[in-house]
Amino acid sequence: MKKFVVVSALLLVFILSGCGDTSTENNGLSGDTPPNVSIEIDGESYETILGSYCWDTSKGESECVDTAGPVDLLKDKEPLQIKAGEEIKLNMDYTLKPNKMHLSQIKNDDEMEIEVNDNQFTAPDEKGTYFYSYGVWWMDEEDEGLSHGDAFYAFSLEVK
Repeated sequence: MKKFVVVSALLLVFILSGCGDTSTENNGLSGDTPPNVSIEIDGESYETILGSYCWDTSKGESECVDTAGPVDLLKDKEPLQIKAGEEIKLNMDYTLKPNKMHLSQIKNDDEMEIEVNDNQFTAPDEKGTYFYSYGVWWMDEEDEGLSHGDAFYAFSLEVK
């Protein structure tokens, strides 16, 4: 059995089951957890926090982990200080890149989708603290409803 994750706008995660091959040889994923993602700002690299994910482990099993959303995951972490309008790059050191991505920005309980081009986005112009959820999926190329793996990463930025 494969597991997929469906995420609502509030990042509530519900796990649904679907049939599929759990062999890592057939989908190209490797490792027991999703790859690390970092953000790059002005040439400096910063790690993100891995949140909820479903992943085909090297043992041929699917593992799903459900965590809190980005605001709760980052409550004890200092946001990165950035300038308004600064370019931010999302980096994943992993050979097989995800074929579906989504970036959400949360400020004062308001959530909005952020456009990402060439793995980059622009920091907001308005001062304040912003939380981000970066969701990535490795979708099957033949069965559009089948995910071989997915992961959500959290980070926060403070525009000065």
